[in-house]
Amino acid sequence: MLLPSKSIAADQALIAVGAQILVQLESPGSVSAVWQRLANWRSDEKMPSAIPFWWFALSLDVLFAAGAVVIQDGELRRVQNVSHAE
Repeated sequence: MLLPSKSIAADQALIAVGAQILVQLESPGSVSAVWQRLANWRSDEKMPSAIPFWWFALSLDVLFAAGAVVIQDGELRRVQNVSHAE
């Protein structure tokens, strides 16, 4: 699920979709705006299949857990410098 496997295509693995989301976050946006950007981008890139919204949401969970994105002022934002406090 997180990584590609026999049953999960490389472009649909959560880690890959998370990377695709980060590409869409060159500028902040609402969850729905980023979802639409991703859908358009995947279509433009001729990805073999669409992903459902719940898969997008799971990918966001992975990004939040990794500290790669935050929600600030109602918009998703990419975290530029990830630091781990000790």
